[in-house]
Amino acid sequence: MEKMKFQKDKLLEVLRTNRTNRTNHRKIFLEACEGYLKKAIELLEQKLASARKGERISMHFSLQQPVDQTKEYDRAIRMLEMSSDTTVELEEHDFQQYVMDDWAWKQQFLASNSAYSGTAMMALSQ
Repeated sequence: MEKMKFQKDKLLEVLRTNRTNRTNHRKIFLEACEGYLKKAIELLEQKLASARKGERISMHFSLQQPVDQTKEYDRAIRMLEMSSDTTVELEEHDFQQYVMDDWAWKQQFLASNSAYSGTAMMALSQ
């Protein structure tokens, strides 16, 4: 499909919504951070309990930290805010990312954060 023109203000509105909406990117990341901290504390407490019993413990942890791609949204939003154009030309892949909220990294983002976020887990299964 060829490039198409879109109203900058509408595109900005959609991008901002995709960034902050309760079921979208930022909420998933913050939820995953909360879950990550709970899991880390749980593992630390288990290791501490074992150490207090005099057991040998491994100090290695294999928790994957939550992933945040908020800067991707912020960059696109800022570029549009600074543009003097009232319309913006987008190619199909740009539309897919900005409007449909389907970025190249989206599946990896959901997969890595689904260990700590119920919202990410639900989105991944859709």
